Order: sequence, then C-alpha cells, then structure tokens
Amino acid sequence: MRRGGEIRKARRGEREPGLVAQLRRPPGGRDARIMLLAQALDRAGTGVWAAACVLYFTFVIGLDPGQVGILLGASGVAGIAGSPLAGHLADRFPVRSLLIGAHLLRLVALCLLLVVTDFALLLPVVAVTHLGDRAAKTLEMLFATRVAGDRRATYQALSRSSANAGYALGAGLAAIGLAVGTRGAYHVLILANALSFLVAAALVWRTREPRGRGLVTAPAPAPADAAAPQTARAAGSPSPWRDRGYLRFVLLDIPMSLDDSILAIGIPLWLVSHTTAPHELVPAFLVVNTVLVVVLQLRVSARVQGPRRAAGAVALYGLTTLLCCVLLAVATGGGAWAASAALLAAAVLVTAAELMRSVSSWELAVSLAPREARASYLGVAGMAQSVQKSAGPLLLTGAVMAAGPAGWIALGAAVAGLSLVQRRASLRRLDALAAEPAPAAAAARA
Repeated sequence: MRRGGEIRKARRGEREPGLVAQLRRPPGGRDARIMLLAQALDRAGTGVWAAACVLYFTFVIGLDPGQVGILLGASGVAGIAGSPLAGHLADRFPVRSLLIGAHLLRLVALCLLLVVTDFALLLPVVAVTHLGDRAAKTLEMLFATRVAGDRRATYQALSRSSANAGYALGAGLAAIGLAVGTRGAYHVLILANALSFLVAAALVWRTREPRGRGLVTAPAPAPADAAAPQTARAAGSPSPWRDRGYLRFVLLDIPMSLDDSILAIGIPLWLVSHTTAPHELVPAFLVVNTVLVVVLQLRVSARVQGPRRAAGAVALYGLTTLLCCVLLAVATGGGAWAASAALLAAAVLVTAAELMRSVSSWELAVSLAPREARASYLGVAGMAQSVQKSAGPLLLTGAVMAAGPAGWIALGAAVAGLSLVQRRASLRRLDALAAEPAPAAAAARA
C-alpha cells in the first residue's frame, strides 16, 4: 500500500510549499534565512535611494540634467568592475568577510553624500557606491550557491521575491520624504539607506562561512582513485578570461537582460512620447512587475530546475520579449484605451521574461563554469547585467525608439534570435562538461 501511495504521489507531483513556508525554511537553513532577511533590508534601503537620488542631485545639490546623466552613467560603468572583482577575491578570501566589507564600503560612501556637494568629488563617491552594489550582489549569490547547493534555483526565487518586496517597501517610504521635499528630508532618506547597509552587515556577520572556498559549492566526497586528477585541477584553476565558450555565454547574456531597461525606461518613455495613454499609468508598470515577481517567481523556479531546463527557458525568454516588443509597436495605432491595454500587457510579458531570466541566467552561469573555479567565473558572468544597465538605456533611447515601431520589432526579433543561439551554445557546453569526467576517470585507473 505504501508503494502504491508513493507512485500516486509521484504521478500527481509534489507541490512546492508556499512562499512564506519556504522563507521560513529556505535551502541552506539558518544561514540562508539570515541572508534573505539581510537582502530584503538592503533592497528596502536601495529602493529608498533609487526613488530619491535623481531629485536629490537636482534640487538639493543643484546639478543640471547633463551632470546628473554623466554622474549616473559613470557610476554605472564603475559598477561593471564590481562583479569580476568580487569573484576574483572570493577565490582567495571568505565570501562572508568580503560581503560585510562591501556593505561597509557602501555605508561610508553613502554617508559622504551628506557632506560632498562638488561635482568632481561626487563622481568617485557615487562610483564607489555602485561598485560596492554590484560586488555585494555577486557575493550574495556566491554565498547562496554554496549554502543552497543543487537547490540554488529555489533560493534564487526566494531571493528575488523578498528583494522585490523590500524594494517596493523602500520606494513607498521614499514617497513620504519626497512629499516633504526639504534638504533635511532627503538627508533622512540617505541615512535610511545607510542604516540598511549597517543592519545587513550585522546580519551577514551572524552567518557562518560555508565550506569550499573558491568552489562555490563544496565538492562531493571523491573516490580514492579520483583524488589525483582533482588535485591537479585545483592546482591550476582555469581563467574565465581565457575561456572563449564561457565569454560567449556572458556576451549573449547581455541582450538576455534587456527586460530590465525595457520595463524601467522603454515602456514609460514610449508611453509618454509615442502613445495617447495617460501618464498616470506609468506607476502601474512597477506595481504589476513587483506583484507578479513576488507571487510567481517561486512557481517559475520550480519549473526551471536544472541547467537543461534553464537553457530552454532562455528560448522562452526570447519569444516572450518578442511578443512584448510587438505590443509596444502596435500601442501607437489606437486610442488611449487600446494603448493602455497594450502597454499593460507588454509590462506583464516583460515581467514574464524577467521571471525566466532571473532563474535561467544564474543557473547557466553556475552550470557552465568549471567547478574548481566557479567563484571567478560567476564574477565575470555578473558583468552581463552591469553592462546592460549601462548600455541598455542608450540602445533603447538612441536606436530603438528613434526608429519608431519598427525599432521595437527589430529589437524583439534580435533578442529572440540570440536566445536560440544562447540555448544551443549552452546545451553544447553542458554536453561537453558532462563528457569530461569519463576520460579523467579512465586515465586515473590506467
């Protein structure tokens, strides 16, 4: 009877516990739970500052729009170095200590904004803040990949859900300070973000450094006859900068992250400049995105377990992005109601693309990297999103929207085509990596 019950249960499929239950008992146990709380608080502070920074630089510091653009653009470029730097250091030092250092670096840099008003001095201060941001995010995922192991996709979903909830909370709190609008109110918002870094650092300090420094996931116990080749690989870890196959994956992952710029910049600007939809609709895009990510990220991750399913999700990402771009193109052809419906549907589709990308990108970044050098490889993989954040807005405003509806169609088709290339290349590399242990074991036995 027990055997029959197990078979029926397997056929029905075991349901994943709900979001709250998973947050209480996440993959990785106590340390993962503490890290998720630290991330949520960190993102709440980030949401406060993200909602206020442009207005602060404009109305409190007194920068003109050109200076603000240069400031944020330069800081975005500086942030690109954060991921590979974090990965390089994680091969040599404990991730826990590095993450605490990144939080404290951001804390100091942000507090300097309270006293620095000169544009030339603001450039390095904001650049260091962004460098610390990208380094911290990479270190958080390195830590998570170690403690969560093979359940890293589930942890990633929990991380995304809690981080989005924290970000939305921070943006809501920022609205209070923005409504007051005084210099003191802006300073309170800066201090709130700084406090989030301090609390996050204190929480990370309470965690324990997982084993397997530089390996990201601690290696499984190896048989005696395989010890020699493992030692040889550890002695000479490969470099991601010389791995053309992995660099190709990172390069293709840049357009696979364009959903971020489409949602934050493309859809709002397209509404304002090319459609008759009411401007009051713009905040709804962020609300739709935040709610869907919090509610659906865990379910999506449950369907994208493993690297091969992640490769399939990349192709779905391209198709979903193409449909989103088609809706944006046709949003110019109708009245206000039709345009509003098309834009809201596009926001739903770009959020669906984000849900798939957030799981598949990291899963493939881990699975396609050599086990003995995953930390440095993942640091390089983190550059893709940083590059997209710098180049994506320029691509959308300077090329796609300038070309009109045809520009959106071309962008969607390009992303869909590149997603198929990424899927095929990823599957080939997975096959190659799966075939490597067999010759090594045969050589060891000989």
